[in-house]
Amino acid sequence: MPIYEYRCEDCGHQFEYLLIGKEEVTCPKCKSKNLSRLISACKFSFGAESGRSNTSIKANSCSTCSSFS
Repeated sequence: MPIYEYRCEDCGHQFEYLLIGKEEVTCPKCKSKNLSRLISACKFSFGAESGRSNTSIKANSCSTCSSFS
């Protein structure tokens, strides 16, 4: 279940939404369906269980996203 970022084209409100199945997304502020999905930078965190310290990797150092920078 991915979390997407949206911007409402009617009121300008930006928000995140956990999309389950084929739900129809509406703006939580004005209830409009006139939305644009935003491109999010990928970010990963490694916890102690992975054997690494709690380190974040941002999009510019992520091998999957490096072609987008």
